[in-house]
Amino acid sequence: MNYKNSILFIIINLFCISYANAQELLSLEDAVAITLKNNYDIKIAKNTLKISETNNSIGNSGMLPNISATIQDNKSSINTTQTQADGTQKTLNGAKNLGFSYGVGLDWTVFDGFKMFAKREQLQALEKQGGAQLKLAIFTKISDVYTAYFDLVQQQQQIAAMDTAIVISNERVKLAQNRYTIGKASKLEVLNAQVDLNTDRSNLLQQQQLLKTSKIHLNEIMARDVQTEFVVTNAITVDQQLKLNELKTLAEQQNPQLQSQILAKNIAELQLKQVKAGRYPTVHITSGYNYTHSEASLGFVTQSTGKGVTYGFSAALPIFNGGLQNRNEKIAKIQLENTNNTLEQQKLALQSQLASAFESYVINKDLINVEQSNLEIAKQNMDITFSKFKIGTITAIDFRTAQQNLLNAKVRYSNAQFQAKLYEITLKELSGSLNF
Repeated sequence: MNYKNSILFIIINLFCISYANAQELLSLEDAVAITLKNNYDIKIAKNTLKISETNNSIGNSGMLPNISATIQDNKSSINTTQTQADGTQKTLNGAKNLGFSYGVGLDWTVFDGFKMFAKREQLQALEKQGGAQLKLAIFTKISDVYTAYFDLVQQQQQIAAMDTAIVISNERVKLAQNRYTIGKASKLEVLNAQVDLNTDRSNLLQQQQLLKTSKIHLNEIMARDVQTEFVVTNAITVDQQLKLNELKTLAEQQNPQLQSQILAKNIAELQLKQVKAGRYPTVHITSGYNYTHSEASLGFVTQSTGKGVTYGFSAALPIFNGGLQNRNEKIAKIQLENTNNTLEQQKLALQSQLASAFESYVINKDLINVEQSNLEIAKQNMDITFSKFKIGTITAIDFRTAQQNLLNAKVRYSNAQFQAKLYEITLKELSGSLNF
């Protein structure tokens, strides 16, 4: 590429840098932080966890007594006629009756076949499952951020490659125009050069539109104004040190979806314990303090007052309930079996996803090296072709072919980096080691 072409290329890049500086430079760390703060799926998962935390109490598991206070005040005015044992009658119009009472009562289930203890453990497991679900929501959204972010990096790289192609096409138009002016080229050569330049400009505009759409998508994930303008960094760095066995070990310990399913199995086991508690007796104790007062205008007792403590216990042992207990236990056992099957299925699916993603990761790492080497060759080929084109020893078709080869090599190199990064992100998400 000649001196004039290099100057033009530098000017375009300086313009792009100046334009980028006028916008917000969004780092990957900032994108993750904004998502963790704003994303609605994460907020919903956090609130769901708060509900589980609130439900996880000894009172909700049935371990605490119920204490209630009551008060009652009844009055009446009745026209009353009473016939007594000796046959005499007493009549009183507007006979007044009054009844007043208050008290505090305690009802406490002290034994229910250990159901309350199983319930307590189940509530704790549900809280842990809520934490696993929150972690899963976070991992999913952060993975989406990583993917969308590096997609933008790739698109910026492709736009830079297209800018270079336009610089070369502009230089070709000028050379063709000069040669036509001095009679060494036909008008057709000039027109072909202009058509190719316009094609490059059209491709650039389409890529710029795709870039804007992708920015809107990332803004949506971050739950902020979708029209917010920003630029991303220009480099894609792929972690070259991932090992399948280490990823498998991490996945067994940290994968949030697998951990959630393990907790679902524990919850099903505890549910079966609660159902089996129906075979045991239940014991209640009751206690209270009561005050009563009543008045009547007629009767043998015209006024009565009482106060004091009450206490006692009750026990009940289920003997037969129409087979309901057996049915409930069978259903709970089947549900436990289903959670076991789902857990094993989840483990197998996780192993399959890890193995497939790792194979693609390894291939794309190798592809990066291949495409990098191919890009260097395409650059050399373009330099030689450009020099020959200037002196007229190569056709416009050969020149365009070399130009397209250079553009395609840049795009393929960028794609190889992006694909390797995607599989790196997938592997870290599956293993629960995605950094956020």
